[in-house]
Amino acid sequence: MKYPVTVPLWECLEVFFLAEVRVQEGEPLENALRRFKRKVQTEDIIKEVKRHSFYLKPGEKKRVKEALARKRNRKKVRKEQD
Repeated sequence: MKYPVTVPLWECLEVFFLAEVRVQEGEPLENALRRFKRKVQTEDIIKEVKRHSFYLKPGEKKRVKEALARKRNRKKVRKEQD
């Protein structure tokens, strides 16, 4: 009887690269915090965390996607009317 192959836990997990900002010498902490917030925003880290925070069934995911498409189309039509 062959035993199942065991894989270390760290090989199963996805690797997430976090935003990193190095504080330069003499730089105020507020400036570094502002740079960090901007970097997090540009890398869409918050959006990714929210997306992985709960499970959506495939049908629910499809409904949400369609609802977002309808919302985008309504917004596009409104902009064209202006």
